[in-house]
Amino acid sequence: MSSIERLAKTFRRTFLQAIPTVIGIVVINFLLLQLAPGDAADVLAGESGSATMETVAALRARFGLDQPVIVQLIAYLDNLAHFSLGFSPRYNLPVVDIIAQRLPGTVILMISAQLIALAGGIVLGVVMASFAGRWPDRVISVVVTLFYSIPGFWIGLMLILVFSVRLGWLPSGGSATIGADIGGFDALLDRARYMVLPAVSLALFYIAIYSRLARTAMLEAQTQDYVRTAAAKGLSPLAITVHHVLRNALLPVTTVAGMHFGGLLGGAVVVETVYSWPGLGRLAFEAVMSRDFSVLLGILLLSSLLVIIANVTVDLVQAWLDPRIEAR
Repeated sequence: MSSIERLAKTFRRTFLQAIPTVIGIVVINFLLLQLAPGDAADVLAGESGSATMETVAALRARFGLDQPVIVQLIAYLDNLAHFSLGFSPRYNLPVVDIIAQRLPGTVILMISAQLIALAGGIVLGVVMASFAGRWPDRVISVVVTLFYSIPGFWIGLMLILVFSVRLGWLPSGGSATIGADIGGFDALLDRARYMVLPAVSLALFYIAIYSRLARTAMLEAQTQDYVRTAAAKGLSPLAITVHHVLRNALLPVTTVAGMHFGGLLGGAVVVETVYSWPGLGRLAFEAVMSRDFSVLLGILLLSSLLVIIANVTVDLVQAWLDPRIEAR
């Protein structure tokens, strides 16, 4: 079986498995949110300060919140069947328009954080495995343990204090310079400056996980017969590490990275709030506080799709890294 056929078979298998997963996620999320106290009508009425019971009832009727749960679920599934995520009572806009405004920021932040975490974790894992039991291994182990133990919001605040307040190298919040009349490469560089601290804050926790996992996987791979065979053939230690040990050690790292992609969005809620980053995480927090479950359901559905896409990507990467992996 050729590489293209193997990748296509892996893609078809994962895609077919994703369909019932998405349906289950939609139904479970909808039913769980119905258990939450209050709704958007209560919040809107409370903010107005002078709403009556009749006003609250009219708001519930307007947004269909007075219908039985099963009726609301059928209406929501019907909207999804027509490629609609519903209407937001809070923002008075279609949910898809609200999410479309925030989605690019979160996707860029998550991808940047994942790349930083993978690159940093793999590099540190290689160094730790190469100096196993010696002082570089011990020092890096202590540092990554700190990354794993310290809460994300505290790391974010400390990075702001050091690099924004003390040194003045990077901005403390936002996504771009307000009112700056720039374009092209200068605009890209400006957005990159605002992204450094949020992406690093989100990535440090996962750097700790990937580095320890890469270290363990590399130490295990170094004991395999194919590594001894490569050494007997006269290959240099660098060639053995890159072409034999590291390639096989990446399999568990990429597997865990796919599993953690959804956790990045959960961490983005805190990071986006600390850095005032306009993304889905901050929008989800605002939707919870305002009981705007239409927006929250849309974010949860989109998050599920992003995780599924990440898992498909991981399956394809693993099939490419190890030709022995075939879809069954």
